[in-house]
Amino acid sequence: MTTLKSREASIVDETPLRSVPTGKWAQLWFEIRRNKVSYLLLSPFLLLFTFFTIIPIIVSITLSFTYYNIVEAPEFIGLSNYKLLFVDDDIFLQAVGITLKFAFITGPLGYIISFFLAWLISQIPQKYRFFYTLCFYTPSITSAVAMSVVWLYFFAGDRKGLLNNWLIELGILKEPYLFLQNVESIVPVIIVVSLWMSMGTGFLAFLAGLQNVPKVLYEAGKIDGVKYRWQELIYITLPSVKPQLLFGAVLQVVFSLQVFDVSMQLVGMPSPLYAGHTILAHLHDYAFIRFEMGYASAIAVVLFLLMLGLNRIIFKVLGRD
Repeated sequence: MTTLKSREASIVDETPLRSVPTGKWAQLWFEIRRNKVSYLLLSPFLLLFTFFTIIPIIVSITLSFTYYNIVEAPEFIGLSNYKLLFVDDDIFLQAVGITLKFAFITGPLGYIISFFLAWLISQIPQKYRFFYTLCFYTPSITSAVAMSVVWLYFFAGDRKGLLNNWLIELGILKEPYLFLQNVESIVPVIIVVSLWMSMGTGFLAFLAGLQNVPKVLYEAGKIDGVKYRWQELIYITLPSVKPQLLFGAVLQVVFSLQVFDVSMQLVGMPSPLYAGHTILAHLHDYAFIRFEMGYASAIAVVLFLLMLGLNRIIFKVLGRD
C-alpha cells in the first residue's frame, strides 16, 4: 500500500507544471478543450437552454425595473414596481397567501399520493401495471378545459350538480351549496381538482425508480431480518429511489406554484372576491390583459425567486448524496 502511494506521488511530482492551469477561467477552458467532444454533443441543449431560459430570465429581471407597456420603449423606474407589489398591491399579497397555502397543501399531499400509488402499482403483477398507470396518469395529460367540464358538473351549484344531488339525497344539505361561488370553498375545490391532476411526470419517475430497484437488495434484506413490506419500503426502497424522490419533489413544487388554468376554468378570471387568485393569475392579468409588462416582469421575478428558494430547501433535504 505504501509503495503504491509513493508511486502515485512520484507520478504527480513528475507532471509538468505548465500543463496545469492556474486561474479559474483557464481551468474551465482547459476542461473544455480536454472534453471537447462531450461539450460538442451538449451544445444543442446548451444553446436552447440559453436562448429559451437564461436570456428570458435576464430580460425579465431587467424589465422589472422599468415601465413597459409594449407600445412605448421601456422607461427605467428603479424599484417602483417592487414597492407597488409589496406595499400598495393588496391583491398581489392576497395572491401570494393563496398560492403558498395551495403549495403547502397540494405539494406534500400530491407528492405522497404520487409515491404511494406508484408503490402500490409496483406491487401488482406486471401485466396489470399498464392499465393502472394509464388510469392515474391520464388526468395529468388532459387539458384543464376538458377536465373543468367534468368538475363543473360535479361541483355545480344547483340540484343538478352531482355533489349537491348526493348531499341532498343523504339529508346532509337541504338546499344546494354554491361550491364555486362561496369564498370559503373555492380554494378547497381547486386543491381537490389539482390533486386529481397531479399524477404526472413525477408519478412516472417514481414508478420507473421503484421497478428498477435491484431484487438482490430485497433478498439480502430478508436474510438480514426484514419481514414486512413497510420495513422493505423504509430500509430498502426509499434509499434506492432517492434520485427519483428529489426529481418528483422539484416537479411538485413547480406544479403547485404554477396553478392557474384550473382556477381560471373553475371560478373564472377574476374569481369571486379574488378568493382563487394566484400569483400566476396576477401575472396573467397584468401581462396579457393590462399589458403592463414591467409590472408583470416584477411578479415573474418574485415567483421565480420563490420557486428557487423552495427548490434549494428540497435539495438540502433530499439532495445531500
